[in-house]
Amino acid sequence: MRVVSAFCLLALSLGAAAQTAPAAVPASPSSVTNLAAVAVSGVQPGPGLWKVSKGGHSMLLLGVISPLPQLMQWRSADVETAISGSQQVLQLPDVKLKVDVSFVGKLFLLPSAYSARKNDNGATLQQVLPAPLYGRWETLKLKYIGRDSGIERWKPIFAAQELYKKALKANQLSKSGGVQASIDALAKKYNVPETSTEYPLVIEHPHDAIKAFKSSGLDDIACFGRTLDAVEQDMPAMTLRANAWATGDLEALRKLPDSDRRGTCITAVTDADFAHKLGLSDVPAKMEANWLDLARAALAKNTQTFAMLPIKELLSPDGYLAKLKAEGYQVEAPDDGSDDGDPAAASSAAASPAPRAPAPATSPTGH
Repeated sequence: MRVVSAFCLLALSLGAAAQTAPAAVPASPSSVTNLAAVAVSGVQPGPGLWKVSKGGHSMLLLGVISPLPQLMQWRSADVETAISGSQQVLQLPDVKLKVDVSFVGKLFLLPSAYSARKNDNGATLQQVLPAPLYGRWETLKLKYIGRDSGIERWKPIFAAQELYKKALKANQLSKSGGVQASIDALAKKYNVPETSTEYPLVIEHPHDAIKAFKSSGLDDIACFGRTLDAVEQDMPAMTLRANAWATGDLEALRKLPDSDRRGTCITAVTDADFAHKLGLSDVPAKMEANWLDLARAALAKNTQTFAMLPIKELLSPDGYLAKLKAEGYQVEAPDDGSDDGDPAAASSAAASPAPRAPAPATSPTGH
């Protein structure tokens, strides 16, 4: 059982699925942009696989993004073949929240954790936000959430997350597109063990942690504003990125900018005083080190391993794969015919994605 609210936000915000990008031009506060962009549906193959190899051992990696089309059915023959021939599946890097308290203690923590979601002294969003920002919030809240009065007393970062979730659903997008469930089904089908790559985030004194969260303050106005920008302006681009992933269009994925909303919200958490007091400010670096340790061990032990990473970590010149390449591993992109495997070069390439065979009818699907 996990303590909710403030700590769930930490696990969400510090997850390695976070993908940042150069700051986008803020949306006009006077209007909501509505561009025609419709999420694809039906059976889709997704992108090809990256390959990391050394000394006759290899790791095949699927790059994932969020959000993805809600109505697609992901079915990849490449992934099924890769998992069926692997000895181990590494799951996506993430944070696993562990609260060091008894079961009864966790029950008593719940009211405190829920109260941490609210503004101090019962303040409303209208009272804590600049007037222009609140005006934009009112418009978007009515469109995507409705006349919920309770959310008006939430801290901006929590209200922003709720708005973003509702906006994704309204635009036929989903957080995961059922990809993880499909990977789990394939691993079970071929009896390949899955290994969690979650970094254990231990809260040793949860009562004190909640007090620190409440008392130290959270500079989350930038996160709130960037979320409004994303909902007003970035949804069409997010839909195009989701479609590019679904159809395996790596060229488009490289060219389409990602929203920096999540990165801004991560910074709001990791730069806060309570995060420094609790030793949480360096969690992203620890997550990366944890995944790299598990990846090296898998590459040394297995003839073939299957793994997943946020696609940013595959394309970025300083991402996870770039770190492995710097250590002497060969890295190849799915649309790269050479063996140099330079993620920096791959991120600026404009090659067509590699063709793939039709998916078998027995592959699992995700919704």
